[in-house]
Formats: sequence, C-alpha cells, structure tokens
Amino acid sequence: MALHEIYMQRCLDLAALGAGSVSPNPMVGAVIVHNDKIIGEGYHQKYGKAHAEVNAVKIVTDRYDNYVDLLKQSTIYVSLEPCSHYGKTPPCADLIIKHQIPKVVVGCRDPFPQVDGKGIEKLQAAGIEVTIGVLEKECQWLNRRFFTRVQKQRPYIILKWAQTADGFFAPADGTQHWITGPEARKLVHQWRAEEDAILVGKNTVLADNPQLNVRYAEGKSPKRVVIDRRLELNKTLNVFDQSVETLIFNAIKTDIDGKNKYIALEDFDRFVPQYILFQLYLQDIQSVIIEGGAHTLNSFIDAGLWDEARIFTGPSVLNDGIKAPVVGGTNTGEYAVGANSLQIFTNLPI
Repeated sequence: MALHEIYMQRCLDLAALGAGSVSPNPMVGAVIVHNDKIIGEGYHQKYGKAHAEVNAVKIVTDRYDNYVDLLKQSTIYVSLEPCSHYGKTPPCADLIIKHQIPKVVVGCRDPFPQVDGKGIEKLQAAGIEVTIGVLEKECQWLNRRFFTRVQKQRPYIILKWAQTADGFFAPADGTQHWITGPEARKLVHQWRAEEDAILVGKNTVLADNPQLNVRYAEGKSPKRVVIDRRLELNKTLNVFDQSVETLIFNAIKTDIDGKNKYIALEDFDRFVPQYILFQLYLQDIQSVIIEGGAHTLNSFIDAGLWDEARIFTGPSVLNDGIKAPVVGGTNTGEYAVGANSLQIFTNLPI
C-alpha cells in the first residue's frame, strides 16, 4: 500500500500544476508504472485540452518503441476516476481499455453525474483490476472546488480579509487603511490567479478603487464580480476598464457593455448571496474569492455560504472603526507572512 500512496502523491503533485487553468474541469494527475519504475506521467493542463491519462500514455508511446508490451504490463495511477463519456475529449476509460493496461489505481470517484462510478464500471467490465480510494481525502481536497460545484450547485467560496491587531476592518469612515505588507499582497495575488472570480461590494470599490487583477504573481486575472445595487459607481473606476470580464449585480438593468455585464436581481432585499452564487454557477464559475467589504463578507457568513476564510492580522491598531467579520468553522493553522499573521478557517466538509 505504501507504493500505491507514493505514486498517488505524485499524481496529486502533477494535478496541482493545473491550478487556475482547467476550471470548470477538475485537476487530475496520472502516472504509469512498469516494474516499479515510472515510464509516463501527465496532468490536465488546460480546459478543453487532453486529460491526464492521455498525456501520460503519450509519454510512453513517444518514448518507447515497445510501448504496446509495456502498457500491457503496467499500472496506471489516476487521482480522479477516469471519465467514461464524450465531452470536449474522448473517454479516458476507453483509452486505458484500448491499450490493455491491466491495473488502474484511482484516488477518488468523480461526483459528476455523467461519470460517478461509470468509468470504474467500464474498466472492470473490460477485465481491468481497479483499486479505489488511495489517498482519497487528499484527492478530494485538491478538487474541493470541483466537488463543491457539482454537489452543491454553487462555486467554492473563499473569504479573505485583513484586520488590525485590535480586530478592526477599516476606519469608521470607510477610507483606505493598509493593514498588510508586501509579502501578504503578493500571496493574495497568487491566490487570485488560482480562482475563477473575485467579488467585492460597492463600498470597497469606492474606498480603494482596486484593479482586482494579478500584478504581483504569475497567472491570469480572475473575472471580477461587483455588487452595486443602484449602479452608483463611476464608469471611470478601475473595475470597469474592460481588461477582464466583469459582472455587475444590481437592481436596475441587465445589459452588456463590452466585457462589463450587468445582471439585475429581482429581489435585492433577500437571498442576495444565494442569487449571485446561482448566477455564477450557471456561468461555469467554479470558485470565488470574496475580498470585501465588511458588509459583503458578513452577508455571505450570515447565509452560511463560505468554505474557507483566510484572515490576515496586522500589527497596527485603530482603536475604533468598522469591526472585522467573525467566522466559526475549524482553524486549520496560523502562519507568519512578513509582519502579518495568517489564519485559515474551513467551514463544514464537502
């Protein structure tokens, strides 16, 4: 079993390389082993492109003249159940059967209804030995965004904010007050590159005029989501610069202006977080990082709609102002990020 776990961990390491590039698909890694030696490996690199199993098999067929015999004597490890349906690519289960790979080790089942056990059943029906559940929790955690979208019909929600040492979010007048240092800001930009969308409320846009993009890290900028009930924000603000798709939730109009898309909610007095998340789900947005302000963060907390909270605490003191949000959940650890402390909380398990 120890060898199984070693090879599955390699699958997870490979899969993680697809972060920020494969949504709304899951991150998947695959490793092909022959006589205790890895002869091929791959991962899902980009949405709509070849899956992990395809890339791993291609390494073998490109590298070895005797690939036919090698694959017939190998084991393929996959962090997520091989797909069994035609989507943007052919079924990976069919590829494994075609090459007569006799053993498949799967990290966890795929919850997507068109797969969910069907890939495993197809392999077993072809006489292939399938082992399921190696590093299962780790495999599920890696794809927690995908699992949440499929099982809960909403994006995975990450709350992020910074607070002073005495627990304040901002000065009482809502003006900008930097709490975090450069190290924390770089980390936040890396987080942005890993998620599909970033959400803020009107007051945050007014106070900070943020760009909400990725400047201090590598990767693509997420879609921007702004809550502006009465459409009071000036069109010259950075969030409307047409650099990335921006969704503006409001109570007035549904319209498209280039990359700025206005979405009217029928009821802005009740269930606003729920309505917004359902709209994002319909647009294949798999994860959202919510960066403020305090009212917006609290509306999602009060609705119980969050999965992770990433909270920076800085050394400064305000003595008065807007109180920082408070979450329950499980504290998974505290880390030093420059002069700041970072605590990460998780809500109920997937």
